[in-house]
Amino acid sequence: MEILSNLAVGFDTALNLTNMLYCLIGVFLGTAIGVLPGLGPTATIAMLLPATFTLPPVSSLIMLSGIYYGAQYGGSTTAILVNLPGESSSVVTAIDGYKMARNGRAGVALATAALGSFFAGCVATVILALFAPPLADIALRFGPAEYFSLMVLGLVASVVLAHGSLLRAIGMIIVGLLLGLIGTDVNSGTPRYTFDLPELADGINFVVVAMGMFGLGEIISNLEQEESRSVLAKVGRLWPSKDDFKRMVAPVLRGTVLGSALGILPGGGAMLSSFAAYSLEKKVSKNSAEFGKGAIEGVAAPESANNAGAQTSFIPMLTLGIPSNPVMALMIGAMIIQGIQPGPAVMTEQPALFWGIIASMWIGNFFLVVLNLPLIGMWVRMIMVPYHFLYPGILVFCAIGVFSLSNTEFDVFLMAAFGVFGYICAKLGCEPAPMLLGFIIGPMMEEYLRRALLLSRSDPMIFLQRPISATMLAISVIALAVVLLPSLRKKRDEAFVE
Repeated sequence: MEILSNLAVGFDTALNLTNMLYCLIGVFLGTAIGVLPGLGPTATIAMLLPATFTLPPVSSLIMLSGIYYGAQYGGSTTAILVNLPGESSSVVTAIDGYKMARNGRAGVALATAALGSFFAGCVATVILALFAPPLADIALRFGPAEYFSLMVLGLVASVVLAHGSLLRAIGMIIVGLLLGLIGTDVNSGTPRYTFDLPELADGINFVVVAMGMFGLGEIISNLEQEESRSVLAKVGRLWPSKDDFKRMVAPVLRGTVLGSALGILPGGGAMLSSFAAYSLEKKVSKNSAEFGKGAIEGVAAPESANNAGAQTSFIPMLTLGIPSNPVMALMIGAMIIQGIQPGPAVMTEQPALFWGIIASMWIGNFFLVVLNLPLIGMWVRMIMVPYHFLYPGILVFCAIGVFSLSNTEFDVFLMAAFGVFGYICAKLGCEPAPMLLGFIIGPMMEEYLRRALLLSRSDPMIFLQRPISATMLAISVIALAVVLLPSLRKKRDEAFVE
């Protein structure tokens, strides 16, 4: 019965007219961002962080959450109609979705994506509501040593699941940890790595790094590869046939279960879920011969998985304060900006916020179904907007947003520097996500490390003497050692290439 009373608090918060409006704005923006190839929810949320300063915490987090899972819906539209995924998690949807569109079944493919996404989103929200509270209760028993080890495990997992070279992923995490050290030491009051610049005395603002790496960096990269987009003008009938529904049911269920499980993993989320669901469906489906030629299963499974993965990735963020992917790192940044300390205490200290976000996901998923299918004509016209018209406006918006943080030009120049750095990283095949995770988690790791050593009177064995802490450190070491084995590293690289 406690879960029902908690959900009542959540719906009372989410059904507030202001919060419903921001939920609608979030899912609408998310869909639009998913439709426009090259932006994505990470860059959008990074750019909108300054705008959330003046909003109530609940409204701002509901809006940012809506952008994230809304982008999973929008990404499928361009994947199906243009063969150009608007979101990375929609890459596999394009394989069979575009073939269906070429075969005159674009409407059925879009409806399949929307219905599968709606079902998976609703189920994943139930899982979030059921499993988040007990996990938060366990986390409330953690001490500084356990939290430090948990964050080490989170960073190691993000390395293991990062795309590309392991060495580059580790290097990016180290860069993020070092950037997190810049500023004034809280204990001694001594400036660290500020290079005698007073603007760095309080450290580098999280928003500046996020907007530079994910906003400007993505824009510079995308300007190099503007593509011509020919959209299929005729969508056709939307509602799937009885036979289509029969073929959809099992893939949607399998995709939902797999996506819900993988979404919780650090480095997982929507993209890993959609790729894994497509691979699984290709192996178990009775119609595996049709894959790549317009199989409806190839749309239903990944679209269900990416929405389930997007929503269960909130579990470690809301309960442990640990981001499982870059978007969740940005959400933690948004909470810190609003003066909320991420972690298990959020559920007990701010129940309206915690349960309001969960309840808003059901409302947001309903909004998405209503928005996606009737407004297909508008999304098609948005796809045709040339990048060279779109991006200058985004750059101006980024500059104004960063300047408003502290009314100093230094932050704008710093954002530009991180934008160039993000572009260089993209050229070198270095993912910015591990760096952002290191930048967010680094200061918290340092704080818990100091607390643990203070309690143990500077005895580092405290991390091995406490069973939970020792277990998490052991898992971290084993995971890193196993993935560094030549045979496994080769299979890992092959899996990411596929």
